[in-house]
Amino acid sequence: MLPIEPGMRVRHPERPEWGVGQVQSVIGDRVTVNFENAGKLLINGAAVALEPVEE
Repeated sequence: MLPIEPGMRVRHPERPEWGVGQVQSVIGDRVTVNFENAGKLLINGAAVALEPVEE
């Protein structure tokens, strides 16, 4: 899988209703993502495999 980096657009595999999110920051396993329908959330990258979105 591609490494998650700031600026990438991603989806949460278990929360499709959140829509597409843009990665704001990555610090270790902590990934901050600003989702279209859920706002800014802190995701545990060790527990959730965020799916990159191809534009």
